[in-house]
Amino acid sequence: MAKIKLTKTELKAQTDALKRFQRFLPMLQLKKQQLQGEIAGIVAKAEEVSAKERAVRAGLERWVGLLATDDGQLEGLVTVRKVNTGSANIAGVQIPTFESIETDVGEIDLWATPAWVDGAVEAAKEILSLQCERAVFEEQRRLVAAELQQTSQRVNLFEKVKIPACREAIRVIKIALGDEQTAAVTRGKIAKSRVPESGEGVAA
Repeated sequence: MAKIKLTKTELKAQTDALKRFQRFLPMLQLKKQQLQGEIAGIVAKAEEVSAKERAVRAGLERWVGLLATDDGQLEGLVTVRKVNTGSANIAGVQIPTFESIETDVGEIDLWATPAWVDGAVEAAKEILSLQCERAVFEEQRRLVAAELQQTSQRVNLFEKVKIPACREAIRVIKIALGDEQTAAVTRGKIAKSRVPESGEGVAA
């Protein structure tokens, strides 16, 4: 513990600091719980999106053989041009929110490609959209997790360092002031006991 002054002024300063830490700690603990809950919610939403993507991919199984024999004509046919996002605030953390994507579709020769290509293109768009949505959820989780780490560090600082240090400082100062007061009383009694002796000597 850093050296403290054994004075009444320091005692008041340490007492005020302790009250301040004890007032802030419950708010930090509540924020920590909120952030933990938000992360769990984000992870659950991301898993829902992953489940949807798996379902769409499962629906593509009937086209897999056809795509494989298409001589690479469909490779890179659909690409993401832009991901449109908004923003939201979670427990003081600014996070992105997924809105939609804009895609580019390569030129399709309607005469040279089979009819099922249109369905494959739409499925590809949906998969890309779900992948981008999941990526946004992953970014949300990263940002909220970073805030959770900072909040947890502050909670630990208050619980394990600041509050115990203030309590120990208050204990030490009170002991020192008590000892000082006892010593002062003792000196006063000694001085008082000597006054009559001095007075009697003058009278004689």
